[in-house]
Amino acid sequence: MSKGFPKGKWLFWVILIVFLILLGRMWQLQIIEGEKYRQLAEKNRLRLEKVNPPRGRIFDRKGRLIVGNKPSFDLFVVPADLKEKESFARELSSFLDLSEEEILRRINGARSPFEMVRLKKDLSFEELSRISANLWDFPALRILISPTRVYPQGPVAPHVIGTVGEITQEEIRRLRDKGYGVGDYIGKSGLELQYEELLRGKKGGRQVEVDALGRRIRVLQEIDPQSGWDLYLNIDLDLQLKAQSLLEGKRGAIVVMDPRSGEILAMASSPSFDPREFGRFIDPEKWRALAEDPSHPFTNRAIQGIYAPGSVFKIIVALAALAMGQVEPQERFYCSGYFTLGNRSFRCWKEEGHGSVDLYKGIVQSCDVYFYQLSLRIGPKAMIEFAKWFGLGDFTGIDLPGEKKGFLPYPQRGKWFGGDTVVMAIGQGRLTVTPLQLATFISAIANDGKLYRPLLVREARDPSGKIIHFNPQLKREIPLSQEIFQVVKTALEGVVEDPQGTGRASRLEGIKVAGKTGTAQVRGMPQRVKDPLLLPYEHRDHAWFVAYADANYPSIAVSVLVEHGGTGGGAAAPLARELIKYWLGAQ
Repeated sequence: MSKGFPKGKWLFWVILIVFLILLGRMWQLQIIEGEKYRQLAEKNRLRLEKVNPPRGRIFDRKGRLIVGNKPSFDLFVVPADLKEKESFARELSSFLDLSEEEILRRINGARSPFEMVRLKKDLSFEELSRISANLWDFPALRILISPTRVYPQGPVAPHVIGTVGEITQEEIRRLRDKGYGVGDYIGKSGLELQYEELLRGKKGGRQVEVDALGRRIRVLQEIDPQSGWDLYLNIDLDLQLKAQSLLEGKRGAIVVMDPRSGEILAMASSPSFDPREFGRFIDPEKWRALAEDPSHPFTNRAIQGIYAPGSVFKIIVALAALAMGQVEPQERFYCSGYFTLGNRSFRCWKEEGHGSVDLYKGIVQSCDVYFYQLSLRIGPKAMIEFAKWFGLGDFTGIDLPGEKKGFLPYPQRGKWFGGDTVVMAIGQGRLTVTPLQLATFISAIANDGKLYRPLLVREARDPSGKIIHFNPQLKREIPLSQEIFQVVKTALEGVVEDPQGTGRASRLEGIKVAGKTGTAQVRGMPQRVKDPLLLPYEHRDHAWFVAYADANYPSIAVSVLVEHGGTGGGAAAPLARELIKYWLGAQ
């Protein structure tokens, strides 16, 4: 029988091995991984809370506040302090107008378990009272005060100002490197989006000590947030409200510019929306109703609505013909009420015709037959090239996102015929523009060919007093003589001042207005229509009027579009008249 180790020696070696294992583990935890666990322990004791800055405010050209901020009680959660997310979401949903699924989605979207996630912004008084009374049962919750948007003047230029909303997962992925995270609010449209970098400000933060349940004990360190830059617009509050009121009950757009600089004095689009409804959590059903509304209230028709320009385009045809030497102002064409080209007849809007027509009468009375014949002399390529000079069918470069450029059809051999040319001469066919483009176009006519980039923001100011000036930008000077411009401008004055002018409804005593009406067909009509207002609404023509005043020293240019308004002289010109009267009377 062999002898083994005495029992005491076996016990000794077992204890020694266990001791060595424990010693090695302690060495690993305290020496090798000590810094890691020290930081984890510190995180359990110390928390960093972000403090959102107030967004920059937005003022009109006279310093009147359009968009500001107010305190908002926001509800946050720290995921690391949750023992059971599902039961937490189920209990909390009974206190808030948020589903369990939405609460869990927000919690699971956190970058870190120690990151505070906003569950709801701008708690109502009832919600705040219920949560506060039960806060002891929800140690993972925090109620913090942060700024939210407020509109003291009501919905002023909502398509221009834009909206602010909670950041999406896609935006977080794209903007994470710029410091954005779950629950942040970001500009979604308009100037709020265009100038997000200036408006957002810089976040602050607090280092707080918490107990084992995650409840705050004290604030150890605090860094104040920095407010965003304030924007001062070229828009005039009173003129903007006037433009909005003129479009009430209509579909359309108004753009008012200073032709001397490109400054946008007013920009209105109708139908519209109320940005105050986006400050808090908007009801999904209400959002869906707005998004699916067939009148498209979110569309800024001034920069995103594309329409045939109608007879406003005749100005381009006249300028091109004069510049190319294809017509003399006094040369006459005969209008019998229609024009025959090949085996097709093209009507004039005036059934009995205009008789003998020179350039002045052609513009003043908007004779279609005159411009049919003029277009065949100069050809479609010349019309397109001159339209490009004046910025039609192209981006204006306005400081707003989402601008559309319209379309200038280019003639191709075998796909373009004489009928296409005469139709384009009166602003029909595939040619499309935006109301803003026609505002910049008529401004360039007013100042003899200087085409400015339209500009909404005048300057930005940061809290320290630093100022960024946004100066007028001249895009180009149209290389036409002052004599050519004067011939056309005299006719544009006649559109309003002449007893036979189509824009007579915009005439003002003591103020000389120059302008041009336009009526853009929505669909072809095989027969003449005596009264366009007797047609079904969707079949009526769009109504245009562009103008500037005072004609001798222009300081205001206006572009008005009324969808399905019937005629430019009847529906759009009176609105331009009220805007010009209001602005020049207030100077």
